[in-house]
Amino acid sequence: MIKGFGGIFWRTKNLDVVKKWYSDVLKIDMETWNGAMIKPHSGNETIFSFFTENDNYFPTDQQVMLNFQVHNLDETIEHLEQIGVPLAKEKEISEYGKFIWIEDPEGRLVELWEK
Repeated sequence: MIKGFGGIFWRTKNLDVVKKWYSDVLKIDMETWNGAMIKPHSGNETIFSFFTENDNYFPTDQQVMLNFQVHNLDETIEHLEQIGVPLAKEKEISEYGKFIWIEDPEGRLVELWEK
């Protein structure tokens, strides 16, 4: 029945700052309607997963965490270093792939993943 996610929507305190950050840091082409259409590529998948209220995988005061799949995590880390975005969590390698975390301007953790 489900074809895929139709979108991710949330409120922000400073729309212009947050839009610019996602554009500059993650290279998401933000449109005039305050969003972007991200079209999946072959080999790209979206994970839909629940966590208990007290699971410590990401901060318990953060209700949602975004995870973006990247082509090459090392190149992404290099880009982040060049523009001065610190990692909130060093690179982790597991059987699921490679992961890092960064924070957006409002302190939300964003996970970047190379599978």
